[in-house]
Amino acid sequence: MTDPATLRRRFLAEAQTLRNERRDFHEWHRGRPHYLLWAIDVDLPAVRGRVAAAQRALDGLLLDGYRRQPHITLALCGFPAHGAAPAADEFDLAWLQARVAALEAARIAPFTLALGGLESFSSAPFLHVDGALGALAALRACLHADTPHPQGEYVPHVTVGLYADALPTATVAARLDGFAPAATLRCTIERIALMRYAAAEIGGALSTLAEWDLVTHRLHWHDAASSTALFARRAQACASRGAAAGHHPETP
Repeated sequence: MTDPATLRRRFLAEAQTLRNERRDFHEWHRGRPHYLLWAIDVDLPAVRGRVAAAQRALDGLLLDGYRRQPHITLALCGFPAHGAAPAADEFDLAWLQARVAALEAARIAPFTLALGGLESFSSAPFLHVDGALGALAALRACLHADTPHPQGEYVPHVTVGLYADALPTATVAARLDGFAPAATLRCTIERIALMRYAAAEIGGALSTLAEWDLVTHRLHWHDAASSTALFARRAQACASRGAAAGHHPETP
């Protein structure tokens, strides 16, 4: 697990932060409504309070309207596939079932994580996460961890927000150092979540579709819709649009 000193050196090696912008990003999602990921939901009062305090410490640096709940990303899934041959950034039901089977076989037990101070990627500041290295590695091995992480090497973290502009990293680092949390927050993790967000909305809220219980080693869906319906609804919608427009159903 990468230590805070190394993370800080990497951050300062960049001259400026990356500017984020609020727009549709249609060239990425191409009309596909939701992007899915596996994550640890840490949307707890103490964590929300620490994230809010960190946001206040970085007031004026962050993009407005960030609504994503505190979470620790484990692995990216992609867009639900709507054709026989998933694209490189899509996944199908068989892929999802294989991930669940891997979790069932691994039988990973509950564990404890520690949330500490502020560090940063070039695009976003975050709360550093420590502990349970073996459990995190085992989970990622089950969840198709060969998918490249957007920041390169995997660093468990809780995102605080997104930078609104290209800012000198040395100046930002001084603001990071001004945030001194009173104590480490410890979170006992008994579930991981299959979550999604609206692909056209940067920093939009997450919703939980299902949870893997680390005690019972079972997957629980949050509503009556099955995993099959997750893909079937998208396929039917695309087929209807394609028929009306005269295009093949797999065309976005």
